Amino acid sequence: MVEYPRGEDMNYALLSKQLEALSDGIEYDITVLANASALLYSSLDDINWAGFYVLKGGKLRLSAFQGKPACTVIEIGRGVCGKCAKEMKTVRVDNVHEFEGHIACDCTSNSEIVIPIIKDGALYGVLDIDSPIFSRFDDEDKEGLEDFVKALEKHI
Repeated sequence: MVEYPRGEDMNYALLSKQLEALSDGIEYDITVLANASALLYSSLDDINWAGFYVLKGGKLRLSAFQGKPACTVIEIGRGVCGKCAKEMKTVRVDNVHEFEGHIACDCTSNSEIVIPIIKDGALYGVLDIDSPIFSRFDDEDKEGLEDFVKALEKHI
């Protein structure tokens, strides 16, 4: 069984390498996204949702994820995911209850980080991670997750 880094031992470079190994030779995007969400969900402490929304028909649509059932369609510009998609940059929110327009899919979520996924210069979708802990995500998480998404972008 593969051991995943957790907690203070979180090594995002190792996590990205594990994603690369899981994704090598895979031609179906949903398989890559499913393994990526499972890898994150099983590796990151204090999270309650990790998954993806992909851009289809001008809206973000729910794709592979781990956690409770989620919102299925998000308008560009709406909520944390929509803001990330519109600005095409990472959005980190320490307290989602203070974020104007937050979409509450799970009332136990208190902080969130969303990273844009870019393919061929255009928005492909977003990686969304929620936590029940306020201020769960710091600069190290932001940088590590952005690197994780760069590794992901090579395989979708």
